[in-house]
Amino acid sequence: MKKRVIIVIAFAVTAVTLKGFSPSEGNGSDSVRSRVVEPGLTAVPSFPSELTVDELVLLANGNNAIQMGAFTRRSNAEALSDKIAGMTGLTLDIVEEGGLFKVFINSSLKGERPCLFIPVVFQGAPRVKEPAEEIRQPAVNDPVSPADVSPEQRTEGAMSNDTVGRQSGEETDSVPATAVIPAGELESEPQETITAEPESAGARNTLQKLRSVFLLSGDNPWLARHNYFGKSVTLVNALIIAIVVSFATMLILLVVILFNRRRMEKESRLRQYLLEQYQTLIIDYLFGSSGPEPFRKIASDYYRRQVLIDQMIDVSVNLKGDSREKLKKLYLDLELDEDSLDRAYSRRWHKKIKGFRELAFMGITEGNDEMYRSLNSRNEILRMEAQIALVRLSEKDHFEFLSQLKRPFSLWEQITLHDLILQHDISVPDFQRWLNSENPTVVMFALRMIREFKQIEAEPEVRKVLLHREPRVSRLAVEVAGDLGMKTTLETMKRMYKFQEYNSCLEIVRSMGKMPETSMLGFLKLVLDKEDDVQLQIEAVKAIENMGEIGVQALVKIMKSEYKNYNIIVRHVLDRRIN
Repeated sequence: MKKRVIIVIAFAVTAVTLKGFSPSEGNGSDSVRSRVVEPGLTAVPSFPSELTVDELVLLANGNNAIQMGAFTRRSNAEALSDKIAGMTGLTLDIVEEGGLFKVFINSSLKGERPCLFIPVVFQGAPRVKEPAEEIRQPAVNDPVSPADVSPEQRTEGAMSNDTVGRQSGEETDSVPATAVIPAGELESEPQETITAEPESAGARNTLQKLRSVFLLSGDNPWLARHNYFGKSVTLVNALIIAIVVSFATMLILLVVILFNRRRMEKESRLRQYLLEQYQTLIIDYLFGSSGPEPFRKIASDYYRRQVLIDQMIDVSVNLKGDSREKLKKLYLDLELDEDSLDRAYSRRWHKKIKGFRELAFMGITEGNDEMYRSLNSRNEILRMEAQIALVRLSEKDHFEFLSQLKRPFSLWEQITLHDLILQHDISVPDFQRWLNSENPTVVMFALRMIREFKQIEAEPEVRKVLLHREPRVSRLAVEVAGDLGMKTTLETMKRMYKFQEYNSCLEIVRSMGKMPETSMLGFLKLVLDKEDDVQLQIEAVKAIENMGEIGVQALVKIMKSEYKNYNIIVRHVLDRRIN
């Protein structure tokens, strides 16, 4: 009876309070503190700590909208609605406002009548202590079996975690949570509750916080998210960490760079000193009576030996005859060839190249097998260095490696080998032996060398290459035949003309002009008459003119003919001011 009187008094106070205010539209209040005050919605200032089902039904029959809770998850709001509906038989509605799911009774009156906010909790059945049972305080680390927790308690725990409430320590002007108790439980005697010791709970909380901080999990403050002017505190923390890591990395790199620079400066000074010492010792050894003993004292480690090898290579460039052989003997006496061989067999391509160069300059052939294996490497620089080394180290056939070359032989490699022949006075082989190679680039190199060294005796083989399956090889063969005046190839060129592409046809006509033959006059007239390309016609007229008096007379006759207008092309070719 006392509780009912309190409820009636509360309604009276609410009516008096609302009497002096005009009603206005707005959203109902929620358990979340709102930044905007919503007028026209009044919360009951106080409620008893416990309400029975009948009392809640009595409140619901009034002309007020009642909000029972607000959740961020709809499932929790539905669970609360179903629980209250099952206990009271009332109809509850779930209204979504401001990203929250609010549970209302009489939601149709929301905005028209005062809205009451009654956050509720449910008390479970109290645990009755057995007379003979000893009450034991639970330990901090005692595990709780999931089977000991009822489904109803799990739902209530999830709802309590999801319920939107106020921050701890914040002053509140709303009513405390009201417990809704079924009527059958009103007469139950209060039972003792079992609580953990404050000291154990505090220690457990402290340990949990420490774990969260160091393991970046749980309630770690670094992972906390709070909206602040549309920004996330977690993002700010991430930026701070990134700045600290960047600053630390910068310091580490600075220290490494300084130490590396100091090391390089030290090595540079040592190298300059060693070069001066080695140069003096090498000159004394070559032109004096000094022996290899002074070198052994100063070349005591890997770095010093490498500097000595570099100095010996620089000196060997300008040496010939006995002096070069004497320097090679010193190289072998100091066992520097072992260092060069180790580099030649290294897995790193730049070390291989250095080893190949050292062996080539000093005339050491023990590494030739590795050079042959490197001929078909994917690394173009390594291939070229292996080719140069083999040319220098071969005693009889300097270009034998061409027979084993399967990789493309680039134009730069060809130019390098040609310069090597000229600089080191290497004997020129008969290059027609490689005109039958399966590697088209090797055939092209052989054709260029045949033209460069004017190996006219290769004319029969060049005539065969005119019919090569590769258009670029066939075109180069036509060009070489024309440059060397190989007239036996004219008939072959004439027969293959109509089967060739434009560039090859143009090169055939040019080659006929380089080696004029009156037997080709009819063919060239046919080219002039049938071809529509101006460049082909000009080259055909030039080839006819190169035949001498017979060719000029033929051009004059063509110019007077009215069959086709060749006047412009013929006059252009015969004009001495132009040609």
